Amino acid sequence: MNEADVKQLIFSIVKPLVAEPDAVALTTQRDAHFLNFNLSVAAADVGRVIGKRGRVAQAIRTLVYSVHLNDSARVRLNIVDKK
Repeated sequence: MNEADVKQLIFSIVKPLVAEPDAVALTTQRDAHFLNFNLSVAAADVGRVIGKRGRVAQAIRTLVYSVHLNDSARVRLNIVDKK
């Protein structure tokens, strides 16, 4: 898989969960070992993406972390709370 495929995977998981799917934004940042995906949603939807005790966020991360990129970088998903 490549970076665009992972972005599409994250969008296809998150957009049905939120009330404002147009507010979903995803940025990428690469460092030495990881390809970081920074997910931001509307303030009212942060709780929906995180879930009770973080179970929804953990389930999303489990799916995303199972992806192997074409290069040796590992994938990391960060949920950014913009206030």
